[in-house]
Amino acid sequence: MAAAQGHFSDHSNGADDQDGGEGDSVPRAFRAAVEALRSARLRPGIEVDPARPPKRLAPHAYALEAAVVDGEEDLADGRLVLLHDPAGHDAWQGAFRLVTLVRAELEPEMAADPLLPDVSWSWLTGALEARGLAYGEPSGTVTRAGSHYFGGLADRRPATQIEIRASWTPEEGPGGVPDTAGHLVAWCDLLCQIAGLPPVAGGTGDQAAGVVSLPQRRGPQHR
Repeated sequence: MAAAQGHFSDHSNGADDQDGGEGDSVPRAFRAAVEALRSARLRPGIEVDPARPPKRLAPHAYALEAAVVDGEEDLADGRLVLLHDPAGHDAWQGAFRLVTLVRAELEPEMAADPLLPDVSWSWLTGALEARGLAYGEPSGTVTRAGSHYFGGLADRRPATQIEIRASWTPEEGPGGVPDTAGHLVAWCDLLCQIAGLPPVAGGTGDQAAGVVSLPQRRGPQHR
């Protein structure tokens, strides 16, 4: 597995500042959480790229985008944002919050499965629990949308996309720092699962217990 370092956003509200003095505007806990993201070792086949974080959701934010790739094609992609409010946030019930968007194309017939939204949400919670990660206040939506093509686009096959938008509060560890590296790895597990890839050999928890994943799609999406 390759380290994720070197592929993250530089727009982190000063998280790259090496000055750890008391006057530093970037909290030590947030800097440590970002450094943990950078040191995470990810499954091969996942590309991580910079992303500009939102500026109004929290005093400090850090963002990345990732894709599960097959050659030059994307099988699934998503965005993960780490938010931090040193004063705490009532809605989060903590000082950190992870926010995500994950999406992938499915076989059209799968959209008719009434259990698909519930199963898709369980992939997120299952990925976190399989890594032994404690979290709270989860919330989100699962959306499925189908496209049919006509006229000059009639030669394209119908396409169905699933989209998971979610947020959760990671449990804070020593020094008030959550295990952001673990949450990133779990999030990448979700990306691979929604892409239809088999779990990594030697996985733990639900990954090793045969959690249902999407069947391999008919073909990857063009990037």
